[in-house]
Amino acid sequence: MMVLGGLNLGETLRVLLQGVSWRDVVDVAIITFLVYRLLVLVRGTQAVQLLQGLMLIGALGAVAFILHLPVLEFIYSNGGQVILIGVIILFQPELRRALDQMGRLGSLRRGLLAPETAQLRRTVDEVTRAAVRLSESSTGALIVLQGDVGLEEIASTGVRLDAILSAEALGTIFTYKSPLHDGAALVHGGRVVAAGCVLPLAERPDQNPRSGTRHLAAIGLTQVTDAGVVVVSEESGRISWALGGELEAELDADALTNRLGAFLRLPLYERHRRSLRLRSRGSRSGQATPAGRS
Repeated sequence: MMVLGGLNLGETLRVLLQGVSWRDVVDVAIITFLVYRLLVLVRGTQAVQLLQGLMLIGALGAVAFILHLPVLEFIYSNGGQVILIGVIILFQPELRRALDQMGRLGSLRRGLLAPETAQLRRTVDEVTRAAVRLSESSTGALIVLQGDVGLEEIASTGVRLDAILSAEALGTIFTYKSPLHDGAALVHGGRVVAAGCVLPLAERPDQNPRSGTRHLAAIGLTQVTDAGVVVVSEESGRISWALGGELEAELDADALTNRLGAFLRLPLYERHRRSLRLRSRGSRSGQATPAGRS
């Protein structure tokens, strides 16, 4: 048995492990998971720079207490609550996103509340038909498909329709000079919930400046929710798909059908959904604006 510093290493480990209970293991596992999720949430966003600044402030505080610097010790001792409130304000978008994700019930919720497969297939067909028609006429469009996270706030920015989903209905919404054509159409449960909706701004500043405002708005929504967005460019007629803050451009009808089927978790597209998870993540997006022309 290996001996280190006069002590039997195996015996030392045995003594240390005797003092560790299952509660300690669970405690460390939960903290590790929370730290990991925090890093995932802030990765690629402006919050990374804020987190680095907070780490620097924390390091200065540690130095102040170690070296017993009276002024800094006083500031850190009496300003702890103010710093905590500032952290909550600075990280409000990330904290909200984390609470949204924790509030989902995952596969249990999908099993209890999932719509009929026929309805989901019809949603895929109608949205694809609409996107192809709009692409052929170079008519700009933003079609939002709701995921597990509710989009009531987005719907409230537009005009309530509650219309049966069809390619014809979507085509009418985005017809040029239509009062609703510059906004986004929200689709959920086989219906067009609302149209003319305004989407939130993207959080990352590194988006290609050549991207149109519709693309930027689509990325902005998918950064803060689990929605998927179909984008048709008004300039080129190209079809794009936004999900998870990333944008896939120049899709044909088959590719878009695969993306929609995977997003809606149709069994036929399960293999495609798994392949999307394994793909390396594409380039990050940047600041978006409310839905408009592109």
